[in-house]
Amino acid sequence: MRLDPCCDRRQLLRLGLGGWLGLLLAGRARAQGETGAAPPSVTAADACIVLWMSGGMSQTDTFDPKPGTASAGPLKALRTAQKDVLVSELLPLTAEHMRHVSLIRSMATREGAHDRATYLVHTGWAPSGTVRHPDLGALVSQALARADADLPPYVCIGGQGTGPGLLGVPYAPFTVADPTRPVQDLAYPAGVDATRFARRRRLLEAVERQFRRDHPGDETDGHRAVFVKADRLMHSREVRAFDLAQESARVRAAYGEGAFGQGCLMARRLVEAGVKAVEVQLGGWDTHQDNFTGHRRLCGLLDRGLAALLGDLRERDLLRRTLVLVATEFGRTPRINENDGRDHHAVGWSVALAGGPVRGGRVVGATSADGQTVAERPVTAADLLATVTHALGVDRARVNATPEGRPIQVVDPAGRVVQELFAG
Repeated sequence: MRLDPCCDRRQLLRLGLGGWLGLLLAGRARAQGETGAAPPSVTAADACIVLWMSGGMSQTDTFDPKPGTASAGPLKALRTAQKDVLVSELLPLTAEHMRHVSLIRSMATREGAHDRATYLVHTGWAPSGTVRHPDLGALVSQALARADADLPPYVCIGGQGTGPGLLGVPYAPFTVADPTRPVQDLAYPAGVDATRFARRRRLLEAVERQFRRDHPGDETDGHRAVFVKADRLMHSREVRAFDLAQESARVRAAYGEGAFGQGCLMARRLVEAGVKAVEVQLGGWDTHQDNFTGHRRLCGLLDRGLAALLGDLRERDLLRRTLVLVATEFGRTPRINENDGRDHHAVGWSVALAGGPVRGGRVVGATSADGQTVAERPVTAADLLATVTHALGVDRARVNATPEGRPIQVVDPAGRVVQELFAG
């Protein structure tokens, strides 16, 4: 199990302080009253799947086409199952599910560098030199995970994720590098059977028990906790959720044979088994050159994986309790550059949401006719995190503490729930 190297186990002892501060400050907020309209109550989802398009996916070539304009390039717009909602011709399978998908076409963020923008959209907070904010998966894990669960509550497939930040080691994601291959280290090594493994485990525990007596503290306790969780996962029947061979050839083929499609299938299996947050990453969207060739290939993978995931979740009655988010760090310029590419564009890009309490078939916000600016209803990264946590029933006013004891709210207080996704 890989852990975020920025996490210091000394943070573990401070998390109790964060919880106490959260109760105190949340009580004060209720006593003083909150500004702004209260978001409508919803029946919250209890798990989320984030499909992360790393590199900056073009909104013009996916969820916000501009037919008949210079911005469209060679691509056409496609009618969908939802009246008056168009998507790119590169997403024909997703188009059939648009009654169950809603779009925000007016994302307006302020970071145009990959790392900073990735951090901002994952956490809802601008990058800071003094605080490492938890990403969405870590926040969902903290709020919804069961202490007695055998499976890790947060899994990243195809990448590392942004990480748990100030929440520390207990909320770091379990990473699966390649879902088309067996997950590493879940089985005994060659030549080791259950009896031999148990002997090794007892020997390790004896050595560590002595070490803990000589070097007590949260670091040694945290080290032992990681081994205990790994041991429990290895010997749990639930570990089968990672085994895609349990699925029929027909189902596996529907998702696509590549790592992304199989990652989407693994995500469905994991939330079905009780995992609370899964992120599946698809990289390669940084198309400064040859944008249309790149997006044609990548959209083929996204379209197949997303459509199969939505259909499978609906068929298994899981979509009503599983929030699906398709997001990226920023969009790409509607203007096509001299290399037949599109550059970074942080104002006027799109995300897609489905499942849980999100009403399908809706479009929030709009960009100008040429796609260069937001024409209606700008939505910030903090608004997006407020909306997603609201859909998952996560207390946005909860406060965690930094290693120095500074209280940090789960969601930036400036964030407002996009109520149009839930009302009516």
